[in-house]
Amino acid sequence: MTEELCLEPLGLPGEGRRPLVVAGPCSAETEEQVMATALQLKALGYKIFRAGIWKPRTHPGGFEGQGKRALPWLRRVKEETGMLIATEVATPIHVEQALNNGFDLLWIGARTTANPFAMQAVADELRGVDIPVLVKNPLNPDIELWIGALQRLNHSGVKRLGAIHRGFSIYESEMYRNAPMWQVVIELRRRIPEIPIFCDPSHIGGRRDLILPLCQQAMELGLDGLVVESHCSPDEAWSDAMQQVTPEELHRLLAQIVIRDEKVPTENITALRKEMEIVDDQMMELLIRRMKISRQMGIYKKEHNMPVLQLMRYSEILDKRSAQGERCGLSPSFVKRIFENIHEESVRQQIDIVNSQQENA
Repeated sequence: MTEELCLEPLGLPGEGRRPLVVAGPCSAETEEQVMATALQLKALGYKIFRAGIWKPRTHPGGFEGQGKRALPWLRRVKEETGMLIATEVATPIHVEQALNNGFDLLWIGARTTANPFAMQAVADELRGVDIPVLVKNPLNPDIELWIGALQRLNHSGVKRLGAIHRGFSIYESEMYRNAPMWQVVIELRRRIPEIPIFCDPSHIGGRRDLILPLCQQAMELGLDGLVVESHCSPDEAWSDAMQQVTPEELHRLLAQIVIRDEKVPTENITALRKEMEIVDDQMMELLIRRMKISRQMGIYKKEHNMPVLQLMRYSEILDKRSAQGERCGLSPSFVKRIFENIHEESVRQQIDIVNSQQENA
């Protein structure tokens, strides 16, 4: 199934070559900082400058952007460097002020994407405006919210649409600031094949050292562009200092990205794909067999008045299979997630059997 969207090319410089790069500081802090960063990026060949004007923060009291007083700073960037200018908008007033100051590209933040009311208000303000708009994924991995936000803009006549993958918020802090969950991006590509998708490695990683591997992963998955935070003095940044790099460092990192040849014929891997399909069929058969055994266990537990969930047994399965996977070169967390899902389905089927037998009693 694909989503019905009426899309046109973004019309941005460099479109069609990967990666299309949008770079600039997390926040427009001072006019001097904005111009210094822009001039450095311009000298290195970058054509699209981004900076946050309005910064939604989790807690009050933090730096929330300079607001409309920073708009002339970015207008000056456009006038003196010829670069296109971009910023995030979250309200109709933001849209109006950005358009009045000649912004060439707008993006919608993750918090706004997650709010259909806010998205509709922004979409209404953009009605009839021919400008590229990029939509970040919502905070949680809800692809329907992401697609819904794109649809609202499209229904308002915005046809130059793109998506930004910035990762997803999770309760437990792991390696990344926001979990990549690449499978959500892959599903978006499957459902809307024609939409340009950008990766935001700065917000996914939250650390400079993760920018390059995240950019490379994005290119391996065929994403079209990158939105990267670059600051003339990142250690002194007023927001998100740890995830910003200097323009020179950004240029060095991006020069290391390997872009695979998309024109290489795939006939040589056809046999491997067929072999993989056979293995997938075998895995499905094994899952079906496992669930059949699970249902038999559900009947036994009901007959002997046993609880469905056997917590010690569950922990034993996870520990054993995670260790087994690690010995075979698999990520223990990957194996754990697989067996968590299998166990969840087993429990569901057993509960269905117990409830069904209770109803028939």
